[in-house]
Amino acid sequence: MARQPVTRVGLQFSGYSFAGVTDDKLFQQVADAARAAENAGFDSLWTMDHLHQISTVGSRDEPVLEAYTTTAALAAVTSVARLGVLVSACGFRNPALLAKMVTTIDVISGGRAILGIGAGWHEEEYRAYGLDFPSPKERLAQLAEAVQICRAMFTEYAPRFVGTHHRIDEPINVPRPIHPDGPPILIGGGGERVLIPMIARLGDACNFFGGPATVRRKIEILERACAAVGRDSSEITKTWLGHVIIADSEWELHEELDRLGALLDLTPSAARGFALCGTRDQVRQQVRAYRRSGVEGFILAVLDPTDHAHLHAVGTTLREATDD
Repeated sequence: MARQPVTRVGLQFSGYSFAGVTDDKLFQQVADAARAAENAGFDSLWTMDHLHQISTVGSRDEPVLEAYTTTAALAAVTSVARLGVLVSACGFRNPALLAKMVTTIDVISGGRAILGIGAGWHEEEYRAYGLDFPSPKERLAQLAEAVQICRAMFTEYAPRFVGTHHRIDEPINVPRPIHPDGPPILIGGGGERVLIPMIARLGDACNFFGGPATVRRKIEILERACAAVGRDSSEITKTWLGHVIIADSEWELHEELDRLGALLDLTPSAARGFALCGTRDQVRQQVRAYRRSGVEGFILAVLDPTDHAHLHAVGTTLREATDD
């Protein structure tokens, strides 16, 4: 039997640079936006695991809140939305400690935690923080072992695991996660030869980006990988990551696409390919196109999460489109 989707409509906090807001007020802005998102129908909230801001979001020296301490804080000030990091850079944290952190967030939130995890890619941060940045092949191997360790920590008492890159020797993870299966595990990334087959073996959810045709191809590869290991692909929630802009006029839409294009270093017309954008009806149509491609959940970034009216428009529009 297929699981309930890990998420249908999620909001990702990717930037913390708010006009006129001093550092001591940053988290209050995030908390207010998180509660507004819950009220608007978002069923999950996500932070982004970066220590320096990335160029597709803002400037390098913008303020960035660490992902897991922020997520733990959000667990205490929200009530219904699931909570995760999209996605944890595998090399930032010991995987057993990561499992303990996610379990703690699960307990604080009453069972709302999700583990999002990926191989990591932003070499600058690794170097700046004194972390090793091995080859892609090695990082993917580390990721597979980390997922297995986290799953064992969520579901077993004092597990053991010995791998090439990681090992654990009977760690005690008490208190336990709220649900016996532990928090669901979302593995981020779209590599077709190694990563998608890894999702088929080990993941509860995946996350892709790109247009409907691109996402459809990724999902078809995932379905074949699941068949190869004897798994029902409906057990895995397929999610899409992108921006969203709801505008009441072509002029407003063009202004917002200008802003998005400046972040992504793209023309406004090219930026459309990375966003759900337009009127409410146009966004609903775009959501339906992705759903026909196999997407079950949408994890979205907005240009200004402090604009609660826009959050409400996005949340209600997406929920209407995904509830059809």
